[in-house]
Amino acid sequence: MAGKIILVTGGARSGKSAFAERLAAESGAAVGYIATAQIYDEEMRYRVKLHQQRRPENWQTFEAPFAAEQAIVEAAVSCKVLLFDCITLYLSNMLCAIPAEELTEEGAYGEMNVRIDRLLQAAQKAALHDVTTIFVTNEVGAGIVPENRLARFYRDVSGLANQKIAAAAEDVYAVLAGIPVNLKKINALLAQEGDR
Repeated sequence: MAGKIILVTGGARSGKSAFAERLAAESGAAVGYIATAQIYDEEMRYRVKLHQQRRPENWQTFEAPFAAEQAIVEAAVSCKVLLFDCITLYLSNMLCAIPAEELTEEGAYGEMNVRIDRLLQAAQKAALHDVTTIFVTNEVGAGIVPENRLARFYRDVSGLANQKIAAAAEDVYAVLAGIPVNLKKINALLAQEGDR
């Protein structure tokens, strides 16, 4: 697998993480798993445990709830495929670290842009050394408008971050009911049909 950026997105329990893990494993390369989760309760502990049980023992894990661009740089030294799981948890960590009185549209969007830009810059530099970064994210904006301000910020910054990463990615997979669909490939085919 030549160095590139891949985005895997989908809803909760869509199979996106399992697909991204399969993609990484099938590369046959050394894999670095960049984990963004923080364990605050038993539910999250269980979710993390499920992910850990699925991962091969020879994968290196890099804990990165904050400043994950540093984890990408560090992991790229010894690994040829980096699996970043996940963008939306990473953004949640960021939003929860901002005091409520300082949480504004400008501040939240600005911070998201800075963090995603840093991740993309690190992944793009890694790609120059034949390292592929697979970002996993959630589609969180397909439901009703959330009733509280923080949830609306989370929905909005997640959607904007997903767009930004998708624009930089060579492949973008949407996973629905465990079935991955390469959106960039479909988009390119549709564009070719339109040119005829």
